[in-house]
Amino acid sequence: MRRETARETARRVRREIHRDGCTSRQRLSFSWAAAPSTVLFLLIATPASAQPTGKGAEFPTRSIRVVVGFPPAGTTDILARLTGQHMSERWGQPVVIDNRPGAGGNIGAELAARANPDGYTLMMTTAGVSGINPTLYAKLAWSPASFEAVVAVGQTPNVFVVNAGSPYKSLKELTAVARSSAAKVTFGAPGIGTTGHLSGELFKTMAGVDLTFVPFKGSANVLTDLLTNSGIALAVDNLPPYVPQIKAGRLRPLAVGTPKRSSILPDVPTVAEAGLPGYLSYAWFGLVAPRGTPKPVIDRINAEVNRLLAMPETQARLAEQSIEAMGGSPADFNALIDSELKRWGEVVRKSGAKAE
Repeated sequence: MRRETARETARRVRREIHRDGCTSRQRLSFSWAAAPSTVLFLLIATPASAQPTGKGAEFPTRSIRVVVGFPPAGTTDILARLTGQHMSERWGQPVVIDNRPGAGGNIGAELAARANPDGYTLMMTTAGVSGINPTLYAKLAWSPASFEAVVAVGQTPNVFVVNAGSPYKSLKELTAVARSSAAKVTFGAPGIGTTGHLSGELFKTMAGVDLTFVPFKGSANVLTDLLTNSGIALAVDNLPPYVPQIKAGRLRPLAVGTPKRSSILPDVPTVAEAGLPGYLSYAWFGLVAPRGTPKPVIDRINAEVNRLLAMPETQARLAEQSIEAMGGSPADFNALIDSELKRWGEVVRKSGAKAE
């Protein structure tokens, strides 16, 4: 049988994407280049091993789409591309990364929830999307019941970070100014309902300060504002996008939200060490599928991602960006989502945070 060329494969993928609900206007790209709005990133690889036999062995027979509810270059996008590359290499099928930013990840979640439950549409979800938004937003076009948990992929600290030229040398200094000053201190995060947003709200509640929240569309925009001193005094966000600028000396990390210090920023205290015992704020990421996706398909995706996360080279690559590989069963991930819904729901209730 004649093997199809790369051009023929690309044409086939375009037809499949269009059939699954993507419009012909969306850009199909073979590079890592990022665009500010909807982005389709296509990975095509040769299979690394033979297809297994048994129930579910026919999956996949065509391209897979991974929806990301945030712009390129953020942690969610990074992990989607990492897992997508691996699945494409293992299965010899294209994997499309479909960035649908907006509304704290809800635009992407709604799109993924409405997709056919066949395993060919997945979503890289976050603690913000699955653990916060259902209690923060008064009305959503989807719910936690819209999805099947597939696998937890990674977790990372949230960081409190300022411009290197900021007058705030520590979180204690910023807290003292926020308590005494008539002028409100502003903090930015990549969207309403993200862990950065609610981490700031949790800090406000525990520290007894009133910070003004400024939402951005994605971490890249928060980072740009902070680097250029364009408005916000503080960013509260997932650590990975900020690591290069921190190491370059352009940004100053004040604290991380995890119980232990970050291994790549060992001199940066935790928020608890900075004066708020019991403070906990981290972000996690994982794959979910539309409700009704066959269990054999979910199990196959779960096994392949666990294979990726168990590789020492994967763990080292993630650790360089302060991301810890997770993995585990679909039941493990489902239990995490349930517990986070309860924990962050309490933060939403106490802080009075709301989103329309």
